[in-house]
Amino acid sequence: MMAKVIIEHLEQAEINKRGIQSWLIWEKDISRFDWLYGSDEECLIIEGEVIVETEQGFFSIKKGDFVTFKNGLKCVWDIKKPIRKYCNFP
Repeated sequence: MMAKVIIEHLEQAEINKRGIQSWLIWEKDISRFDWLYGSDEECLIIEGEVIVETEQGFFSIKKGDFVTFKNGLKCVWDIKKPIRKYCNFP
């Protein structure tokens, strides 16, 4: 089974090269909600902490993580600290 959540750590040079800091910023306070990805999403966490619960397990995501969520992923977002992220839908 292909991974539906991919967590990486990018160097600042790679962040600059991809133009990530020009992407849309999404923010959400502490909360818990179901989510279904209708397309791939790439995001860089600016601040906050979230546990993303999937059929493949739980993923702890925090400031500095670059995350790819794959199309079709069904999950629960459990935001532990208010989150801000740059996001892109390639």
